[in-house]
Amino acid sequence: MVIAEYEKQIDESADSEKTSANILLLDDDKIVLDSLGEFLRIEGHRVFTADNFERAKDILEHQPIEIAISDLNMPNVDGMEFLRFLKVNYPQILAIIITAYGSIDSAVEAMKIGAYDYLTKPIIDDELKFTLQRAVRQQALQAENIALKRQLKSQIQCGQLIGRDAKMQKVFELIRVVSATSTNVLITGESGTGKSMVAREIHRQSPRKDKPFIEVSCGAIPETLLESELFGHTKGSFTGAIADKQGRFLAADKGTIFLDEIDSASPALQVKLLRILQERQFEPVGANKTITVDVRVIVATNKDLKKLVEQEKFRQDLYYRINVVNIPLPALRERAGDIPLLAEYFLEKYGKIHHSENSVKKLSAEARKSLMRYGWPGNVRELENAIERAVVLSRGEIIMPDDLPEEISNPTMKEDDIISLCCPLAEALMKAERKLILNALERNSWNRQKTAEMLGISRTSLFRKMKELNISRN
Repeated sequence: MVIAEYEKQIDESADSEKTSANILLLDDDKIVLDSLGEFLRIEGHRVFTADNFERAKDILEHQPIEIAISDLNMPNVDGMEFLRFLKVNYPQILAIIITAYGSIDSAVEAMKIGAYDYLTKPIIDDELKFTLQRAVRQQALQAENIALKRQLKSQIQCGQLIGRDAKMQKVFELIRVVSATSTNVLITGESGTGKSMVAREIHRQSPRKDKPFIEVSCGAIPETLLESELFGHTKGSFTGAIADKQGRFLAADKGTIFLDEIDSASPALQVKLLRILQERQFEPVGANKTITVDVRVIVATNKDLKKLVEQEKFRQDLYYRINVVNIPLPALRERAGDIPLLAEYFLEKYGKIHHSENSVKKLSAEARKSLMRYGWPGNVRELENAIERAVVLSRGEIIMPDDLPEEISNPTMKEDDIISLCCPLAEALMKAERKLILNALERNSWNRQKTAEMLGISRTSLFRKMKELNISRN
């Protein structure tokens, strides 16, 4: 670019706010270091000079360098090697290469390696000034882009939980609010919706984050051993108790204990849990001494505890004690719009685990449609497993429907959905139509307008069909 063009662009940007940067200047010629360094300082930049590679490395380790200007031809380590070093260790730094021996070949090589720009000696002040102005603006844009990505990530991600849907945004807000307290929390939702991750995120954001987080799956431990597991026991307290054992509540002291599948607790255990929630005290099995602990209790279930209370299968007083704050997790089918977002997240996660950061696979349009059509009875856990399987088994960079599990890529009706071939055609069609409408209504949380749009009919037609097929929300 000719000087006049540089001057024109500089003049056009003269009214903009003056910007500066932390610049590393590397050249084995002291005269160049002094003269160029003085010019850059006059322009308002903070300049660090180095006449060799080792000195430059030391500056990079201790100073927040944003732009590096390096001579191309130097003894020991030349500008190209320095540029490669920057790209590996400091990729955020913009590098400008200068040389008195400019050539097209070296320029092309420098740009391929990742140089921001390439200038030849003697350096023209206005040319360097304009190049730096562009570089500083580029740095500002990069910083703004990073900030925007972080802001966006904070809006759709809460720890390991991902979701743009309004229901998940409400969950994120509840997590932020309750994390600052020590109140008891009840997490409800179907299996695979992420109840354990919610509990961990509450702990991670809480003042107790540096203390233990103990997770207990009550349904996975035999009823006869669960009390001992939670509260500990003394030697000889029962057959097989060959030594004293510390319980999970004591292990979680000053931290958080998460009791999953709380609905499986026996009546006797429920009494003990009620006491520890009220008094923070308990006795190990077979012991006479009382232990006091400071534990935050979070419980979860995929059952309707209120119904269990009505059926007298769960203590009412314990229910109200644990249900101080309820965080209901929506099923994946209730937030189907999050499926592509979650799929991309799992693709990146398992692409890095099983391959490399540079070979993250992508979903084909057909595979994406298969994911959106499926009902996901196993919720987010099932989606994660499906994506990991696809990443492992896919031979190419694009994941196709055949890379997904059979029930997702080629869904077939379950046994209870099969329409008997013995019934008349009209009856079979009616059953199929009723099933289709019911599935669409459930997928859209019984929002009739959205359901009608999904089915490609008017809201009035949907209402008429529901009446004809005796479809109503229980």
